Amino acid sequence: MISNQRIHFIAIGGAVMHNLAICLKNLDNQVTGSDDMFFDPSKTNLRDHGLLPESEGWDANRITPNIDLIILGMHAKADNPELLKAQELGLKILSFPEFIFEASKDKKRVVVAGSHGKTTITSMIMHVLKSMGKDFDYMVGAQLDGFDQMVQLSDAPVIIIEGDEYTTSPLDLTPKFLHYKHDLALISGIAWDHYNVYPTLDNYIDQFRQFIALTPDHGKVFYALEDKALCALVESVGSPDNLVPYGPHASEIVDQQTALLHDSGKTAIEVFGQHNMQNLQVAKNILNEIDVTDEEFYHHIQTFAGAAKRMEKMGENDQTIIFKDFAHAPSKLKATSTAVKNQFDNRTLVACIELHTFSSLNKAFIDQYSHTFDTPDEALVFINPKTVAAKKLEMISEEEVRSAFDREDIKLFTEAAALENHLLSQKWAAKNLLLMSSGDYGGLDLEKIKKSILN
Repeated sequence: MISNQRIHFIAIGGAVMHNLAICLKNLDNQVTGSDDMFFDPSKTNLRDHGLLPESEGWDANRITPNIDLIILGMHAKADNPELLKAQELGLKILSFPEFIFEASKDKKRVVVAGSHGKTTITSMIMHVLKSMGKDFDYMVGAQLDGFDQMVQLSDAPVIIIEGDEYTTSPLDLTPKFLHYKHDLALISGIAWDHYNVYPTLDNYIDQFRQFIALTPDHGKVFYALEDKALCALVESVGSPDNLVPYGPHASEIVDQQTALLHDSGKTAIEVFGQHNMQNLQVAKNILNEIDVTDEEFYHHIQTFAGAAKRMEKMGENDQTIIFKDFAHAPSKLKATSTAVKNQFDNRTLVACIELHTFSSLNKAFIDQYSHTFDTPDEALVFINPKTVAAKKLEMISEEEVRSAFDREDIKLFTEAAALENHLLSQKWAAKNLLLMSSGDYGGLDLEKIKKSILN
């Protein structure tokens, strides 16, 4: 394990980057870092661990010949003065995916990939392993309940990695997941996303083709059988024996409670939705491969309550439940809204999606949302004009939203106050609310809405 090294992070403020910096400091390395801006929670976390720089911005004087390693974040640009100085001095420079591989090359590496469900599947696997008291390392893209950090490195024999297809660094535009060189992996689906990075579907799919090609002879890749594009990709690469399909775990819903069905009987669980039955099945497949029995899986998965911001229950009373979800891509929107409606089919569902990402706000991409929002009884869309302007895009009209989603009764909101008034003007008896966004609805006070609805 890496220790007693002088390590400098360029763009230390990112979610994974600052967690990795804390991890390496805790392993007795001398860690420094820089960034041009800091936001919470990373700002507070770095300050609490004595890693927050005295000032924001880049300074080439921070880079000295006695630094053993530079870890480079994607947020930095190719002309970053600290990066240029490190290159001039011939220092060792690694992106964080390259570093994770270097730190785990003697371990069994499990990589969770795909367009959706990565954080949930990773957290399912981690939850079971932790509940069993097994030693493992991990790198996950969100803060999970029960885990202090998003990165852990130790002498454990296995590492669980959430591997995304975003580009690696300003020096390396290949996807991060190509660097981890998996032993075991899964692909949850390949629904086109990241329009700003992969402008065509074929270009996007090709990243997963390269990922599959890296599978060693002793390895396996589990792939979602219900994803047509993914199945077509598997067929195109020749369907080798180490590519293994999976479907949703058998389950039933009785009195708004989901239970897994298996040879030993039934196991009641806290999560729900057909997409989560798929997530559970492949989590079980991976755990079986690292010596977790079915009996152990069913015992420990009962207490899995879900990943943060993934179908998160904000509050409830005997008439209404309010859910918050990170869903923003078309496939995630459809899966999440359908899951809530099916689980509570005796209640009206009001669902609101904020179009916030570059892809979702782009008129060349928005048609991908066609028929993904059919399930809710009332479908609301929120767009913040300031977000559109910041991304240098053209504002989308209500008519264009209705056409793209192919739903004529969608209501578009562009101001937080108007959305708040609409939600608080309703009667909420036998009605659930689902809020989906990777943004903040223009500053909408969710706590106020929760209290008003539930009280």
